[in-house]
Amino acid sequence: MQALKKWRIPFQKMVQQKLVQLGNNRVLAFEEYGDEKGVPVIFCHGWPSSSTMAQLTEEPARDLGIRIISPDRPGISGSSFQPDRKLQDWPPVVRRLADHLEISEFRVLAISGGAPYAYATANLMPERVRAIAIVSGAISLVDLADGKGLLPLYRGMLALYRSRPRLLQRLFQLAWPILSLRPPVRLRPLILKMLMLQPCDADSLRDSAAFEAVFESQRRAWRGGAEGVMADARIYAQPWGFPLEEVRVPVRLWHGKQDRAFSVGLAEEIATRLPICKARYVDGAGHYSLPIRHVREILADLISV
Repeated sequence: MQALKKWRIPFQKMVQQKLVQLGNNRVLAFEEYGDEKGVPVIFCHGWPSSSTMAQLTEEPARDLGIRIISPDRPGISGSSFQPDRKLQDWPPVVRRLADHLEISEFRVLAISGGAPYAYATANLMPERVRAIAIVSGAISLVDLADGKGLLPLYRGMLALYRSRPRLLQRLFQLAWPILSLRPPVRLRPLILKMLMLQPCDADSLRDSAAFEAVFESQRRAWRGGAEGVMADARIYAQPWGFPLEEVRVPVRLWHGKQDRAFSVGLAEEIATRLPICKARYVDGAGHYSLPIRHVREILADLISV
């Protein structure tokens, strides 16, 4: 029980969603956590997920004097849908958000599927990005020779995207009514069992607030319909538009040795390609338990750069 108390996440207060006007009558929705006067860090949520995933950072960010700014990507939760978007479309959105908040420099924290967005922002805005932290980060699927090291679900989705994209789209549409529902609390143990998670991940998600931050953020991602989630998914199967060797800002790469979504071997390959990278491979940590249990350490390290 002592170990559990070290990383228990307190239930979070309700955070009011804010909006930034973009072009073509679109809006960007975002939320803030931590210290409103602290060191600015832009949070890149995972997939499928949304801005409320940043609830994981609330208490440590407040204690460390960090201001977490967490936007929803286009078509996700409160942000307007953007047809045919590419990864390279994201940094101008971040620039607009930072200008709106009158922030000249900032750091970036990305979890899982947020990784490509953090790399793209650092690559195109090196004069404003001090450093980025990549936690349980997604990789470029286009560069993979095969699906080894990926979660079987991801391998299947990638195969359908390449061979039967209309079927994959239909499956997303069928999943939307179910995944947009909020499951009763009593079903959470069954959900964790059905997901067949690593023991370290299942254990960390038994904490109610951690479960809420991860799975409620996923449900919110679907609330605007399947199109936004599908558009976000397509980004991972397309070329990023730049080589990782061009990312010239400091990168802190964190990866659990028990990560099943993206194996530690894939993370090690990424680390060798980044010019300024300090990688930490954590024993006993999986895809979910790493950001849940180590977020304080990750944030403290990020603002030290």
